[in-house]
Amino acid sequence: MPTVKPVRKAVFPVAGMGTRFLPATKAIPKEMLPVVDKPVIQYAVEEAREAGIEQFVFITGRGKHVIADHFDHAYELESLLEERAKTNELDSLLEMLPKTGSVGMIRQQKPLGLGHAVWCARHFVGDEPFAVLLPDDLMVGKPGALAQMIASYNQVGGGIIVAAEEKPQAEVKRYGVVKPGAVKGNATEVLGVVEKPATGTEPSNLCVIGRYILQPEIFAILDKQERGTGNEIQLTDAMAQMIGKTPFHAVKTDCARYDCGDKVGFLHANIAVGLSRPDIAPQLSAILKALV
Repeated sequence: MPTVKPVRKAVFPVAGMGTRFLPATKAIPKEMLPVVDKPVIQYAVEEAREAGIEQFVFITGRGKHVIADHFDHAYELESLLEERAKTNELDSLLEMLPKTGSVGMIRQQKPLGLGHAVWCARHFVGDEPFAVLLPDDLMVGKPGALAQMIASYNQVGGGIIVAAEEKPQAEVKRYGVVKPGAVKGNATEVLGVVEKPATGTEPSNLCVIGRYILQPEIFAILDKQERGTGNEIQLTDAMAQMIGKTPFHAVKTDCARYDCGDKVGFLHANIAVGLSRPDIAPQLSAILKALV
């Protein structure tokens, strides 16, 4: 088996308008909405760091500068916390910062779809495999979803890896859907993939969720700027064109997934993460029991 290139870079598409959370997202990016006490985007960055990612790029839009600020030093706040001996709070700020020089910001000037957002990262990525993490999908588990995917990536010999979940039939039409082949462990060979298939045309109920490991050859396909479902440049369509040219597998992780792009999913995430926290779980559990 040839040597598999390591995955060192990660792309975070964060240019969405967050219209489903208006008016909360009028002035605050949806990626900065907190799950308990950390913004959604921080969970994704921490997951990437745990998986060994060394360089991070955010594909942003207008009004997203606060994301850059979040992953930068806040010297006045850090100084204040130090003066007041708030060690735990100061440590929580410093521990989540990526290394200096490892973070980049690229503006997606037009909302042309996920494929276009990934294409915007082509110069940052260069000639290396890379990960894509959609922060709306909060993945909770140890090891993290991306770490599990990278383990599978190394086992199957590289190529493309997507995270996938089996969905109820009524939900399948909202996702990219895999035509499955041979199964080995938690990895399923991908024979085909279609974005948001019409009801009755689904190749399976195995749906792609917001984690990807991609090869740089995908940029040549995205360069064509071909439109797909919703008149957008679809990442799924570009991946489909690479079937047969590189290994392609869907991996079912054992992480819990919460859809933080949906109001109910966001509330679910806050409750589930809150109940996993020993510092607040007893009080939260008592409140939930009283309400229910």
